[in-house]
Amino acid sequence: MPTVEELYRNYGILADATEQVGQHKDAYQVILDGVKGGTKEKRLAAQFIPKFFKHFPELADSAINAQLDLCEDEDVSIRRQAIKELPQFATGENLPRVADILTQLLQTDDSAEFNLVNNALLSIFKMDAKGTLGGLFSQILQGEDIVRERAIKFLSTKLKTLPDEVLIKEVEELILTESKKVLEDVTGEEFVLFMKILSGLKSLQTVSGRQQLVELVAEQADLEQTFNPSDPDCVDRLLQCTRQAVPLFSKNVHSTRFVTYFCEQVLPNLSTLTTPVEGLDIQLEVLKLLAEMSSFCGDMEKLETNLRKLFDKLLEYMPLPPEEAENGENAGNEEPKLQFSYVECLLYSFHQLGRKLPDFLTAKLNAEKLKDFKIRLQYFARGLQVYIRQLRLALQGKTGEALKTEENKIKVVALKITNNINVLIKDLFHIPPSYKSTVTLSWKPVQKVEIGQKRASEDTTSRSPPKKPPAGPKRDARQIYNPPSGKYSSNLGNFNYGERFQGKGAPGP
Repeated sequence: MPTVEELYRNYGILADATEQVGQHKDAYQVILDGVKGGTKEKRLAAQFIPKFFKHFPELADSAINAQLDLCEDEDVSIRRQAIKELPQFATGENLPRVADILTQLLQTDDSAEFNLVNNALLSIFKMDAKGTLGGLFSQILQGEDIVRERAIKFLSTKLKTLPDEVLIKEVEELILTESKKVLEDVTGEEFVLFMKILSGLKSLQTVSGRQQLVELVAEQADLEQTFNPSDPDCVDRLLQCTRQAVPLFSKNVHSTRFVTYFCEQVLPNLSTLTTPVEGLDIQLEVLKLLAEMSSFCGDMEKLETNLRKLFDKLLEYMPLPPEEAENGENAGNEEPKLQFSYVECLLYSFHQLGRKLPDFLTAKLNAEKLKDFKIRLQYFARGLQVYIRQLRLALQGKTGEALKTEENKIKVVALKITNNINVLIKDLFHIPPSYKSTVTLSWKPVQKVEIGQKRASEDTTSRSPPKKPPAGPKRDARQIYNPPSGKYSSNLGNFNYGERFQGKGAPGP
């Protein structure tokens, strides 16, 4: 094993050789042997090996292996020095191997070391993006779980920081191709991260690109299969996929396939849905997603059928007035509860699809059916007015901090819900029913309109799934579609803001 003095002497030989450095193979071999020495020798070797690496292609494997040994040394200072110098080995055909090594090193628990690995990966990304992606995806597909997890997170956080000259079209195409391979076996959280990665690519932000992503999500959601409401994983998969699809929809990228599936398969089973997510109002979650998608439907073959299913479900939450006894009192012991949150979603969805078939209520339903609906609307509207007055009174004069209390936040949302329902009911009371009013769904941010600017569409969704159940277990014990946890759970919480708002029945006539 060479001493510190011998390492310096051979370094001098190589440094002084200038253009003839490649002729001093023995001197470089001495430096390579430095990895077998003590702490001081290893530190010098970590610096000297990469400096002259390119001059000795015949010793490339030995040099990379020697540097890799230093990357795994027990001394953290030696590891950090060796990792910092790794990008110097990323030349030609060696780059994918270096990328593979660096990806494996992401599993370190030392924060300074982890940052060095990230920086090294970014630096070789700028040298050769395709080669670096080869190393990253190799570990994502075949590496240990911790490496896979951190490699995916690296892509989801770092790709967006790279300049346009690095993320050229061919590189983005490679990311899409490799991502599709990974999506054959992913957890729910991984699917969300990959959608973040793909939706951030420039080439997929066009209409055709977003359409491609919607098709990818639809495939993962398994919309060709019969929905199983009693299978929590099936329900969770559909919700996760749909959440990723919603921000992609627009007037040019239609939600028709998803809306049809929800109307045909999910709505009839709404009351029997099961979910692995504790505390989640699964029925309201489904109805919110349907409402958000309903304004982006294109031509729909089964429009009338879907409208009828929506209408039937809406009737379930819009009760008839309680019967009166002879003395004018309610005959029943209890007035029905008015589930405003559910009705807002269903009424909005019906209103949006109804625009495409405006004679549905008048031409397709018999007179008795329409009369029954109007009675329900009238009864619901009467109860609605009571709550709107109560909410306005409760919030009157409250501003600033007073509105930020949890109780008042709920009241503000409740007022949005009831006002929205009120506007939509008024439309349907027209003769014939109208579908012209616009509202912003209670959980969506209100769009500010500048003076002189045309008001935006009522539901301008913010532009923000996991794999089908496999025939057998994959990736050892990895569970497909695990209940959301960690970061994904916080997203769920934000989505369900406001909870369900319901009240007692309206007062009798």
